[in-house]
Amino acid sequence: MSLAEQKMWAALRDMRKVSGLKFRHQQPIDPYIVDFVCFGLKLVVELDGSSHDNTQVYDRKRTEFLNGRGFKVVRFTNEDVLTNLDGVIETLYGEAKSRASTTPPLTPPARGGER
Repeated sequence: MSLAEQKMWAALRDMRKVSGLKFRHQQPIDPYIVDFVCFGLKLVVELDGSSHDNTQVYDRKRTEFLNGRGFKVVRFTNEDVLTNLDGVIETLYGEAKSRASTTPPLTPPARGGER
């Protein structure tokens, strides 16, 4: 994990203690692997570092795919996480609150089972 991913993962674990929201890290949602996902809210968190500078078309297709399956994708830069983690978490709380009022409960796919 990059430093930004480590900080985000720690913050999401802390968020669970306060809000009960359970995020998973590096979770497949075929054919993609997302950085973080809360299946209960169908909320995906993607961190974009310098490696994403030349992947806008890929990222757009990926977001469209996930949106088409009912997921909301929220993107932050690594720099945002490293320099403004409180703001990132505040934004996520807002998204989670919005999703909680509009998203029915969802059970994540079983690991290694049928899709």
